Amino acid sequence: MTRLSVNINKIATLRNSRGGNLPDVEKAAADCERFGAEGITVHPRPDERHIRYSDVRAIRPLITTELNIEGNPIPKFIDLAMEVRPAQVTLVPDAENALTSNAGWDTVKNRAFLTEVCKEFKSNGIRTSIFIDPSPAMAEGAAECGCDRVELYTEAYASGYRAGRQDAIAPYLAAAKTARDCGLGLNAGHDLNLENLEFYIRSIPWTDEVSIGHAIICDALYMGLERTIREYLAKVKIF
Repeated sequence: MTRLSVNINKIATLRNSRGGNLPDVEKAAADCERFGAEGITVHPRPDERHIRYSDVRAIRPLITTELNIEGNPIPKFIDLAMEVRPAQVTLVPDAENALTSNAGWDTVKNRAFLTEVCKEFKSNGIRTSIFIDPSPAMAEGAAECGCDRVELYTEAYASGYRAGRQDAIAPYLAAAKTARDCGLGLNAGHDLNLENLEFYIRSIPWTDEVSIGHAIICDALYMGLERTIREYLAKVKIF
């Protein structure tokens, strides 16, 4: 059954835009779990423009389900993950000035580096997931790196959904089948929302986890956070 992990970066962005501690990121993380979220995702970037490294340290003892830390495995990020020991680390090839994640890893060209990073995290009991584009070759490459899961970058699916959802899902289904055949777990994230989420899950029901932040916070402006999380849970708990 697919789990819902709520990315709370946008809550931190709102806090940082004004200073102070409103909204309270720690309380938001605890509330998301209280409202039914089965995990909390954070993506600290080097400039700390939303989630700060100190936030991750403060949130860790509050999480009762799973904490997923996303990011480019630069030394500072690796040190943070080793310190707080999340359930999962998701490796994302973000450029330092990237507005948001905009591509997956080339797991073939970066195999040596990713293999080393995965080995370090796994030897410390941390599940590793590699963020990839929907490509069977990238899924196979990720398996060669020794990770536990891949996370499919779903922006292309979301942007193509209205024009033709069958065409939009096709490359994701192919990559997901390859990941499964390689013995990998499967996550998904980026631009999934209440409109396109259920079809994605129905098409790829062996998805272990979806990580959603921006759309949840946008919907929460109108519906409230508790109702919004319940609406998203209804879209993933369909089997």
